[in-house]
Amino acid sequence: MKITILKSLFMVGAFLCFGLTQAQEVTGTVSDANGPLPGASVIEKGTTNGTQTDFDGNYTLEIGSDATLVFSYVGFKTQEVAVNGQSTISITLQEDAEALEEVIVIGYGTTTIKDATGAVASVSAKDFNGGIISSPEQLIQGKTAGVQITQSSGEPGAGISLRIRGTASVRGNNSPLFVIDGVPVSNESVSATGADIGAGTSGSKNPLNFLNPNDIESMSILKDASATAIYGSRGANGVVVITTKSGKGGGTAGQWGFTSNLNISQVANRFDLLTTQEFIDRGGNDLGGATDWQDFLFRTTASTDNNLSYSQNYGKGNVRATFSYTKQFGIIENTDLERITGRVNVNHRFFDDKLKVGLQGTISRINDRAPFISRTSGSTGDLLASTYYSNPTRNADPLSSAAPDRNPANLLAFYDDNTNTTRFLGNLSLDYSLTDELSVKLNLGLDTSESSRGQVVGPQILGFDNGSANNGRAALSNLDTENKLLELTVNYNKEYENSKLDALIGYSFQDFNRSGQNILGQGFGTSDLNQILRATEDTYNATRNLANNFQAYGIGTFQDEPGAGDQFRILGLFPNVSDTTADLPSIPIDAFSVDTFDTTDELQSFFGRLNYTLHDKYLFTATVRADGSSRFGGNNKYGIFPSAAFAWQLNQEDFINEETFSTLKLRASWGITGNQDGLGHGNFLNRTRWNQLDISSNSQLTAPATAEISFANPDLKWEETTQFAFGIDFGFNNNRLRGNIDLYRKETTDILLNLPAVQPATSPFVFQNIDGTILNQGIELGLDYDVVVSDNFNWNVNFNISHNQNELTDYNGPDIQAGNLFGQGLSGSTSQVLTNGRPIYTYQLRLVDENFNVDTDPTILDESALPTIVSGLSTSLNYKNWDASLFFSGQFGFYVYNNTANALFAAPQIGSRNNLRSVVDNGVTLSSTNPSTFFLEKGDFVRLQTASISYNVPLSGEGAFKSMRLSAIGQNLFLITGYSGLDPEVSTTDIPLNGLPSASIDYLAYPRARTFSFGVNVTF
Repeated sequence: MKITILKSLFMVGAFLCFGLTQAQEVTGTVSDANGPLPGASVIEKGTTNGTQTDFDGNYTLEIGSDATLVFSYVGFKTQEVAVNGQSTISITLQEDAEALEEVIVIGYGTTTIKDATGAVASVSAKDFNGGIISSPEQLIQGKTAGVQITQSSGEPGAGISLRIRGTASVRGNNSPLFVIDGVPVSNESVSATGADIGAGTSGSKNPLNFLNPNDIESMSILKDASATAIYGSRGANGVVVITTKSGKGGGTAGQWGFTSNLNISQVANRFDLLTTQEFIDRGGNDLGGATDWQDFLFRTTASTDNNLSYSQNYGKGNVRATFSYTKQFGIIENTDLERITGRVNVNHRFFDDKLKVGLQGTISRINDRAPFISRTSGSTGDLLASTYYSNPTRNADPLSSAAPDRNPANLLAFYDDNTNTTRFLGNLSLDYSLTDELSVKLNLGLDTSESSRGQVVGPQILGFDNGSANNGRAALSNLDTENKLLELTVNYNKEYENSKLDALIGYSFQDFNRSGQNILGQGFGTSDLNQILRATEDTYNATRNLANNFQAYGIGTFQDEPGAGDQFRILGLFPNVSDTTADLPSIPIDAFSVDTFDTTDELQSFFGRLNYTLHDKYLFTATVRADGSSRFGGNNKYGIFPSAAFAWQLNQEDFINEETFSTLKLRASWGITGNQDGLGHGNFLNRTRWNQLDISSNSQLTAPATAEISFANPDLKWEETTQFAFGIDFGFNNNRLRGNIDLYRKETTDILLNLPAVQPATSPFVFQNIDGTILNQGIELGLDYDVVVSDNFNWNVNFNISHNQNELTDYNGPDIQAGNLFGQGLSGSTSQVLTNGRPIYTYQLRLVDENFNVDTDPTILDESALPTIVSGLSTSLNYKNWDASLFFSGQFGFYVYNNTANALFAAPQIGSRNNLRSVVDNGVTLSSTNPSTFFLEKGDFVRLQTASISYNVPLSGEGAFKSMRLSAIGQNLFLITGYSGLDPEVSTTDIPLNGLPSASIDYLAYPRARTFSFGVNVTF
């Protein structure tokens, strides 16, 4: 027995000693180029034995003496090191550019380009367009096939039209859904719109200009239904996912960054108008002065853009904070945009990294000043019109009358328009891993804004026929918006021996509220523009609590009761529409009116997605989303939007030569998405509303009246877009040459439209779903080629081109006129039509023959305002510390109606008005009141959008700065086009006629600038 016990103890001891000789402890530090790297993974190869580096990048691990350690971190190349008895192993990981580019953000998650089954493109910060960037869309203009991006004008912060794979709706804004750090934001404007204070209205600015472009890490464009159906009713026009920068690259010690740019801008093109002497020589009225009115209006400006950032990666998380200040001056006097933004991104892991908490928040202040520019300014036009037609022999005296026309100097001196918008966008995400395969995520988002726009004309104003002269007039527009989001998702990931499963289910609820006031006043006891606006604000603050439950009220003399003198009339809320009077308050304004609005829309959704990968080469995706919207009646409140996709990694097959194809993937997808944009609030109900009380030329308020603004239609339902798509991703020579080809067909049915109601009816129009199909079909090609790859010199060329054919088919309804024209004698004239068998925005005009005779009746033409081809070409090269790039954009196959020429330069006569030299000398006379094909021109163009050169200053790293980059960028350097106007790239989205938007109608657009930017970017 004793011998047996001794033998057992000996064997245990021997086993322990053997184990001690085979196991050892290894310590070390994992770093990147910026210093220690916390959170890096260190694993013993072939086992589950591993650890992560701590706050200082240090690790300790018990391993076998013959083990191999695997070091990895997201965005860095994985490295393996054989231990070979070493007790200390420290390593510096290198960034993996390919791995970083492969990861793309999609709906409710991420994927890689290799694993994507849908048509998804991602543009990262290093490929963004440079120079003056007012809004994020400009960063990716021309970078992706099938995406058309057009800025409506050259005004700072102007609206931008973005179309993905064509125009799919006749009424909706056709803009994609924007998702910012997981929060879907509304496409509706958050800045107060302009009122009519005597000579027309003006629109609001781009709703995305509150984002600082320097805070954006990447933008993913989801193009086909497989990629967008996870967003259901909001994905019909595509989805753009914006991801902001985090602090993961800041290092443990933290890193500061500062960029500053000086931007010099001047007008790129001017009209070739008669000079003072040419005007006199051709018989113009000589008033004895000499003014180049374009010189008077346009200016060379210097703008600035400054950004300060701090980033830190501290192991369990990271933080990034930024502050930016931008002051952009427009090339027209009294135009500028000031943007002040602050942003914080925080990510942290708790409970052994099972809980991931993310907090992102942006607060911004946009101060925007605009001149008197309005498409609806009447026959005498706005500031631009008066500048182009003004007599060059008139001196620039702001108090000089130009009757019956307007004086540009007067419009600049006695008109003021300022909009101030404060916006907050934030979200909190909690992601908890219940097991290695199962996780649950809660996402809470809040998007709020407060906007106030004040427009003032002083009593010195001339040429306004509404009583502003000698009285002054002010309009104050307030708009408050609130968008609240709650989303809950459950994700299951499981890897099997030869397959992978990724399943997602979720619930989303979003609440959208819009409220505000439109205030109008006339007749002030001062000529100071600031005092006039303050008096209007003070009057509203003093009177708004004198009435309860009101939609509107007015103070002054009313046209229906002029004998009663001044009154305080209160217009009650719907449904108890009533008109009552109250005690007359004492106000410092002759006539004053207030109109209010407050609407709330809700969207509730249930969704799910299943991704299955077999043998790492057969990829399957299925998605479904059910959306319920309060904008529809009970009969069709919910819509179901499914999709399916398949991808085949052909280069993984044995019959494909890997030496020929480094990438070869086939993709096929089908899906249905919905749309409710353009429908507006409560249009399935019968609603009655008071009219807005206007003020006439004799300072009397219009009579209160009610009108039905919508008819009941409980059968109103979702507009649906069905999309079929097929794509090929390819790459040669280790993806040195890579690209994609995509074919698609989109069919939009149940078209939402505001059609004429059956008469007699109290309202001329009613919202309904009409029969018909909007067809968009096309092909896209994207190519990217690393022409030269070497240690000191690299050259890359990227080219994309897309062709889209748009057509309205199977439509049996009436032709609907659209495309309002503006200017003297053009009131009520149209240029476009919605008709079967033609594209949307098809032109309908009178034909002009070779002798300039104009037909009596208009003809539906084969020309459309929609481009059929959109392309972009960029090339970049770097040599040692130098970088340079060029970017060209082009659009082809569309036509522009030159409304400016029609309104101002239709005939060669001169007298009190100036004209184009070419029109006067050619002597062709056409009636300005007769819209015709004479003013319809091809809009094809190629633009050198940007050219840049930069230099990375070599630094030792031991001084104050870790890096320094100097850059020079030129924007809009030249334009190649046959169009006779200033610029064919115009986007008009006004909805003035029959509820239909217009496109490519060039009427007094704010000219584009040519800009040169000089910048410095340092880290320390």
